[in-house]
Amino acid sequence: MEEKINIDIKEINEKINKESAIIETLKLEINKVIVGQKEMTEKLLVALISDGHVLLEGVPGLAKTLTISTLSSATNANFSRLQFTPDLLPADILGTQIYSPKEEKFFVKKGPIFSNFILADEINRAPAKVQSALLEAMQERQITIGDTTFKLDQPFLVMATQNPIEQEGTYPLPEAQMDRFMIKIVLDYPNITEERDIMRYNLEKKFPSAKKVVTKKDIKQIQEIVKEIYMDEKIEQYILDIVFATRYPEKYGLENLKKYISYGASPRATINLGKTSKSFAFIKRRGYVIPEDVRSMCSDVLRHRIGISYEAEAESITSEDIINEIIDKIEIP
Repeated sequence: MEEKINIDIKEINEKINKESAIIETLKLEINKVIVGQKEMTEKLLVALISDGHVLLEGVPGLAKTLTISTLSSATNANFSRLQFTPDLLPADILGTQIYSPKEEKFFVKKGPIFSNFILADEINRAPAKVQSALLEAMQERQITIGDTTFKLDQPFLVMATQNPIEQEGTYPLPEAQMDRFMIKIVLDYPNITEERDIMRYNLEKKFPSAKKVVTKKDIKQIQEIVKEIYMDEKIEQYILDIVFATRYPEKYGLENLKKYISYGASPRATINLGKTSKSFAFIKRRGYVIPEDVRSMCSDVLRHRIGISYEAEAESITSEDIINEIIDKIEIP
């Protein structure tokens, strides 16, 4: 039995190594346009091939819009940018029915949500009913306008952004809705060398652009291939231990964290940590998941799923600090 498993893993590894070359091509094309932000690019690709959505938090000017529009260009997919404002209505995103007096009937006018890649800029500026309309589309992958239900085209990825420096006039996303995002990425400023290159790019006569190197069909095939990546039972247990430690820290020798956690990660965290670990292994051109894949994705999957208590806020303890302590404590298989 062990021999058979080894043969299977070898075959999977060879297949993944061959198929994942397309991701390297995609990364190279994106990096022609995007300077720095390698982690954002890599994690965005992880979300894409995991068929999930991304929440980005960062100050303005960190190439968020440029990154996802470049990704859509490189995959020859449709791209829509939604600027969220307090007066936005669900129909502005989803679409609506329009009456034609000439033909005496209603027609459906589709909204910008009918694209492959959606940038929901400053999602926390829109009221709850608009946020809910977008998040329902993200979860169900379909839109109902009047009596008609429309399936959204695949691949479908929403990258929502939040501005951490302005809180006036914002509507923070409820915890249950934040849970719909597969990963949350926190962006930082580029280093001085990267910012010099950014300045030079923008001062040149012609700004670089991405060419189509991958098709939507390729992406859908990759999403299916990633499911074949081998995950050992010990890795599954490792994921479960990490997630359960956010709910019952005292059972894992982390009694000191109990007072800092108001609620732990949901079952979606377990599912998404498993999916993204497989996708991360795929990007690293491996046909099997190792503990380092799980550790690499932990913060992105869990940081928006752990509720911190008032006591944690008073002591300036963040969800990142809690995640790091859990990772350090849980035994690596």
